[in-house]
Amino acid sequence: MSEVISSADFQSKVLDAKGPVLVDFFATWCGPCKMLAPTLDEVAQEVAGKAAVYKLDIDQSPDIAQRYGVMSVPTLIVFEDGQAKQQAVGVQPKQGILAMLG
Repeated sequence: MSEVISSADFQSKVLDAKGPVLVDFFATWCGPCKMLAPTLDEVAQEVAGKAAVYKLDIDQSPDIAQRYGVMSVPTLIVFEDGQAKQQAVGVQPKQGILAMLG
């Protein structure tokens, strides 16, 4: 299962990370987010050691969601070297997510 992070550890887990980091901006009340969760867990297992996959609850960390212009969930953003590199909104296929991570 993908680790849920918050505003408190966003800097250390995402922005300061070595290598690509995929962040799933989600909400507990979001149906499509629940549909995407198993796919993200598979992706996290496949990229283990090469990339990190985290989930960020927009209701618990609205400051981070606002900083990156997240208007709807799920939103997937790939970060590299502290910068947002790619973004996708809505449920994505597993191959599409893997392609975002390069």
